[in-house]
Amino acid sequence: MLGYLGLQVLDNVILTRWKVLPKEQCQEFSQIFQLCSDVLNTATQSSLIKATLETLLRFFNWIPLGYIFETPIIDTLRTRFLETPEFRNITLKCLTEIGGLQTGQQNSYDEKLVSMFTEVLTTISKIIPLSLDLKTTYSSSNSKDQEFIQNLALFLTNFNGVHLNLIENLPNRDFLTHAHFYLIRISQIDDREIFKICLEYWTKLVQELYEEMQSLPISDSNPLLNMGVSGISSSGAPNPSVLANYPLRKHKYNEVLSNLRVVMIEKMVRPEEVLIVENDEGEIVREFVKESDTIQLYKTTRECLVYLTHLDVVDTENIMTDKLARQVDGSEWSWANCNTLCWAIGSISLAMNEETEKRFLVTVIKDLLGLTEMKRGKDNKAVVASNIMYIVGQYPRFLKAHWKFLKTVVNKLFEFMHESHEGVQDMACDTFIKIARQCKRHFVALQPGENEPFIEEIVRGMRKITCDLSPQQVHTFYEACGYMIAAQPQKNAQERLIAELMSYPNAAWDAIIQQATENPQILLDADAIKVIGNVMKTNVSACSSIGTYFYPQIGRIYLDMLSMYRATSQMISEAVARDGEIATKMPNVRGLRTVKKEILKLIETYVEKADDIDMVRKNIVPALLDAVLVDYNRNVPNARDAEVLKVMSTIITKLSSLMEDQVPIVMENVFECTLEMINKDFSDFPEHRVEFFTLLRAINLHCFPGK
Repeated sequence: MLGYLGLQVLDNVILTRWKVLPKEQCQEFSQIFQLCSDVLNTATQSSLIKATLETLLRFFNWIPLGYIFETPIIDTLRTRFLETPEFRNITLKCLTEIGGLQTGQQNSYDEKLVSMFTEVLTTISKIIPLSLDLKTTYSSSNSKDQEFIQNLALFLTNFNGVHLNLIENLPNRDFLTHAHFYLIRISQIDDREIFKICLEYWTKLVQELYEEMQSLPISDSNPLLNMGVSGISSSGAPNPSVLANYPLRKHKYNEVLSNLRVVMIEKMVRPEEVLIVENDEGEIVREFVKESDTIQLYKTTRECLVYLTHLDVVDTENIMTDKLARQVDGSEWSWANCNTLCWAIGSISLAMNEETEKRFLVTVIKDLLGLTEMKRGKDNKAVVASNIMYIVGQYPRFLKAHWKFLKTVVNKLFEFMHESHEGVQDMACDTFIKIARQCKRHFVALQPGENEPFIEEIVRGMRKITCDLSPQQVHTFYEACGYMIAAQPQKNAQERLIAELMSYPNAAWDAIIQQATENPQILLDADAIKVIGNVMKTNVSACSSIGTYFYPQIGRIYLDMLSMYRATSQMISEAVARDGEIATKMPNVRGLRTVKKEILKLIETYVEKADDIDMVRKNIVPALLDAVLVDYNRNVPNARDAEVLKVMSTIITKLSSLMEDQVPIVMENVFECTLEMINKDFSDFPEHRVEFFTLLRAINLHCFPGK
């Protein structure tokens, strides 16, 4: 009992003073270590043994290496406790800690490390046969067994991460192969945290193997020279037969890497995440998540699969086409399997050379089109169609090289935009904008066999193409067309295309302006507010992609837009005066505020993209400040828009010293009233807080010239 209590006290001391203790008390530690060894060799009480193992676990990463490698402690751990279910988890943790130790340049303990690894692996094989299907058995195992699998993953990745060269150089290749096949089995388990442990190791390994392949000496005899391989080169992965006669480490792993390719393909996760959220007007809209655990996992898995493709492009292609064939014959068909395979196919874009990619992609598209025809039911067809759209959007090089195919794909996307099945229209719009970004010049150039650039046909038929889309999808369509128009090198043609693109929203805008001039109360109508908000969002979408060339459109609506800003602001103020601050939460006032916010967002977007800052200072800024600043100052706090502060920050950052003379008027109208909003506590008006300090930072950086 005294020994147990003493170890508990010692354990706490180590936890708090582990950095100091080794320097001061190293000489005395031998007595403590001897006590631990005696307990492990003689004790029978399980609680005492566990406490001792837990204490040793905290010692191993800092005690002198002699205590570990020049004493029987490793053998004691392996022979007495590793096979015992009660102690094997904490024992494997101890061995993992030892396996990750850096033993210095002398290599004096290499033999001991190799012995530990091989003997532990031999013991593990008695507990978990290599042939055991861990993916199936893991879910039905108890928590202790599941913990043991995770600890095994940590042991293998930790040891191999530091000492892999020792195992690679063993005469008996079985230990290297078996260790990695255990990791393959563990990687197949449906547990994200365990997979991430394995994935980190796999990515490091395949990157090292790839870098070794890339470091081959460049000479006339090196076939990589003729292929232009340098880094992950645009010429794509070399044929593996080219490298067969070189003494590369990757040859030791051929079978492991082939199995790993299957794992990475089957474990590929969704490339992007979309949240369904409610916007300020109460509409349900889609919002792309920029960073999440799933997106990060996709990026790492994709990186690993790209390296694997470069290491053996033929094997990757064969595995993917075989798995696709099993989708077609139905033996592996499911929505999840089809999605995962297609995400994996999309993830290796540009990893193959152009000729291989062309052959591979033609096979994939042909099989998937055949699958669409074969499948019954709208749900099944929609899944396959969405995956076809995803894959073609991932291979811009192929699309650019095959105009007729590109045009066919885009026309097919336009067909899908009329499809009412859930998700198909979203995928069609997402793919269209992806292709528009990547292949924009191909749409404004006159292609062989065509009478006019394709953008002309798209803009002319836009009403018909988008008639079944939701407002948010229409905005995506406008943004996509904007990328193409921005690529038009002829100014006159570009301005004509912008005018044609914006003709429908401009007609709606002109009608509203005329009605509002005759009867300002029209702006209280919910439908009219929705139309204005939609027109502004359409302009924002087009401006975000057309950029500085959007000036003719901005110029056309700018003064009416600021008049609209004043009118909506006046109505908001009247509603607040009549109903109190609760009015800012009412649907019609929320709609009016959306109009104001979208107007500010359009101006901010244009200023950010504009090239001619003198023109912005002369033609945009004066009228904007006049319309926005006093309005912001006189409004009640809940009716002030943080977007005002944001657009001011953008203008000051963009125009820099050109705005020096306007800083006093900006500060006079926004500084004190905003400060009063945020100085009561640390939680109210969070958006205003961020934009307020962003504005102060912009002014400080750009409007105080150094003397």
